[in-house]
Amino acid sequence: MDDDLTNEATYEHARSRDRLIASSLTRRRLLQASAGAGLAMGAGPVLARPARADDPPIVKPLPPELFIVHGSNAEMRWEAMRGQGYFTPADRFFVRNHVATPRIDVRTWRLKVWGTGLRGSPALENAVEFSYEDLLALPAVTRTVTIECTGNGRALFTRQQGQQVSGTPWLLGAAGVARWRGVPLAHVLERAGITERAVDVMPRGLDADYVDGGENLGRVRRPLPVEKALDDVLLAYEMNGRPLPPDHGFPVRVVVPSWVGIASIKWVGDIQVSDTPLFSPWNTRYYRLFGPDHPPEGSAPLTRLSLKSAFELPWDARLPHRREHRLTGRSWSGNGRIRRVEVSTDGGATWRPAVLRGPRAEHGWVQWEYRWRRPRPGAHELLARATDETGATQPDTTPFNTLGYLFDAVARHPVTVV
Repeated sequence: MDDDLTNEATYEHARSRDRLIASSLTRRRLLQASAGAGLAMGAGPVLARPARADDPPIVKPLPPELFIVHGSNAEMRWEAMRGQGYFTPADRFFVRNHVATPRIDVRTWRLKVWGTGLRGSPALENAVEFSYEDLLALPAVTRTVTIECTGNGRALFTRQQGQQVSGTPWLLGAAGVARWRGVPLAHVLERAGITERAVDVMPRGLDADYVDGGENLGRVRRPLPVEKALDDVLLAYEMNGRPLPPDHGFPVRVVVPSWVGIASIKWVGDIQVSDTPLFSPWNTRYYRLFGPDHPPEGSAPLTRLSLKSAFELPWDARLPHRREHRLTGRSWSGNGRIRRVEVSTDGGATWRPAVLRGPRAEHGWVQWEYRWRRPRPGAHELLARATDETGATQPDTTPFNTLGYLFDAVARHPVTVV
């Protein structure tokens, strides 16, 4: 088969074609079936302390010079990355929570791997458990990977394109790059006894149940094709050389290179391995493209990150009038390395190349700089557009979708020279 089954969108078409999904199964029935299955599974021992009424949804400090707070989420201010080196420090890495950061006791934490895709009778929920010490004892790898919320840039649908979308109004600060160290998920699945029957793997977090519109959708979970799970996915327990901070998944999180952030489940507590396709609200109700140009059930589940560039400047920055400004920024893509970045200081009328510098990790970003000479006083729009190794270049606009996912258009960054 020529299909790339490490990609969930391609995989969905393949399994639909092969009649693994009955064509008459509606999106509503998928949601009902997946929610029921997820809630019915035994929760096991209590591993996370429920949040108290006076607990903040985010544990780490959120100083206003580093973050824009959106309820239970915190957006990194891009100016906070200037001069910080290649990796995003944990103290300024963005936070995306569906509910609140759980407080987990690593001494009692266990990772349960279970399901009909493991050795044994397919009729039984075969299960294997791993402690934190078990994972630390396994061969480890370190990978440089971007984690980015699928809705990063959502506010620009409205600001630049005049389109109303729903969701957290991120500008461009819901992205970060870190060194993640942990155990390849493939090693854990092999030790748990994964079989050739397995088709889907679904990690689930230990944060509290997510309730939307009065409907309890259970804990956050999202399936991966087994081919992707066995390829490059990591069960990470370190971030930038230190144990994971609570807001970023302590004690263990999933890291899925090049894929949208929802796939990288934090505070993972169990992983279902199934010999039939799996579904959850996070690949049916959410994280698809909906709108007038998409079918009623939405697009295929979203997988790869889009192409973006960001200046390391405050939004609406005020810059002193002088002969030259050194503009810096970063660009990244879910399709691989960035090959070229161009900058416009006249709103897109003319473009000039930026200088790329530093590492060019396959699943990371590239840093760049541009010398803006003799800027005139007044208002300006700074633009940066990247081209990745597939030849894709950031467009002028992003096609509309109601949930504001995968904004990839060139951001028009306003500044004033005073």
